[in-house]
Amino acid sequence: MAKQTGIIKLKGTIGGISFYKTSDGHLAREKGGVDKNRIQNDPAFQRTRENGSEFGRAGKGGKVLRNAIRVLLQNAKDKRVVSRLTKSLVAITKTDTTNERGSRTLQDGNLSLLEGFEFNLNGKLGATLFAAYTKTFDRVTGDATLDLAAFSPTIRIAAPAGTTHFKIVMGASELDFVNETSTFENDETAILPYSAANTAAIALSVTITANSTLPVVQVLGVEFYQEVNGQMYALKNGAYNALSVVTIDTP
Repeated sequence: MAKQTGIIKLKGTIGGISFYKTSDGHLAREKGGVDKNRIQNDPAFQRTRENGSEFGRAGKGGKVLRNAIRVLLQNAKDKRVVSRLTKSLVAITKTDTTNERGSRTLQDGNLSLLEGFEFNLNGKLGATLFAAYTKTFDRVTGDATLDLAAFSPTIRIAAPAGTTHFKIVMGASELDFVNETSTFENDETAILPYSAANTAAIALSVTITANSTLPVVQVLGVEFYQEVNGQMYALKNGAYNALSVVTIDTP
């Protein structure tokens, strides 16, 4: 793959060379590859078909999760979150010891490997929030909770320059990878001042389906704001907001 330089940037195909734009800039590459029909039918490409099937399943699973937590994800994500999440889910699919290769699934894999996944590498929760918290999920009642004792924001939160306020957010989602559906509930604090004074104790809670037989994901995040003339604005359009998977609960 080559990078286009110069004033005029091309898009399309010329003389077997494809020109296109990505987040890394304007690129060019030679058109080629194995015939699609051969990949679909030639026994020599059996492994390729199996890998493609599982990659596609992981991609759909990633979409289920992203759609489920979209309310929070739209405020805290980096430009490569889709590919990073898919990569993690492909790895989880490969841990499925129940189904044969090519038919392995997320729900039969080790979903706990997703715990700690950061949706925004520009603002990782692990490098942002240093206040201790406790989290619980009760599968019988469907209650998910998160509690933080009183803490000093300027000491326990590493905020980007320009921060005047912040908010703690939490959500829980029940994920049905087979039917590509989900449920989701979220809770959050008020927008709090980013100061040395201790906050009050924080208790967030949501309730999803009781006695669920599906995987449940709980996420925790921090959003930053800047007050200007009495109005609150997402700091740098949320570029440094944090959001991470803190709980994976499987039946």
